[in-house]
Amino acid sequence: MKLVILDRDGVINYDSEQYIKSAAEWKPLPGSIEAIARLNQNGFRIAVATNQSGIGRGLFDMATLNAMNDKMMEMVFRLGGRIDALFFCPHTADENCGCRKPRTGMYEEIAARFHTELKGVPCIGDGLRDLQAAETVGGQPILVLTGKGKKTQAAGGLPKKTIVFADLAEASRHLIDHA
Repeated sequence: MKLVILDRDGVINYDSEQYIKSAAEWKPLPGSIEAIARLNQNGFRIAVATNQSGIGRGLFDMATLNAMNDKMMEMVFRLGGRIDALFFCPHTADENCGCRKPRTGMYEEIAARFHTELKGVPCIGDGLRDLQAAETVGGQPILVLTGKGKKTQAAGGLPKKTIVFADLAEASRHLIDHA
């Protein structure tokens, strides 16, 4: 089975310092929805693992998060793709949970759900914590320069095996070409 783990905000959709707090604010990055559909059509399963501390901060509720995710999944579906699983951490950093990236709780749940090890599994994110979680579970860290990606790259300290792409569309082309 070919599996890809994606972060959401900054990878699939535009991100905001003020958080994405409604389905109306949730807007896909150019080419991201098509990239997910293309990955599906080339035999990849898609899991999304996203920190959503806006819930823990009281900025939005579960119904709002579900509306944002439903919008994303519907857009992917309309292009002939699907998101096979979606995992989120609702906690703030202060809660010290095991699921908030860079911790690996969501990745461990993904491995259990898909009955697979994550060694070498592409994990695409725009933040250092995405890449650190990928490295910890033995996945392939992939940085996209959308969202916080350019700042993440400039700050340095990336895991050694990190591959960098302009965006999810470019990363997906690479994964399909090298599958």
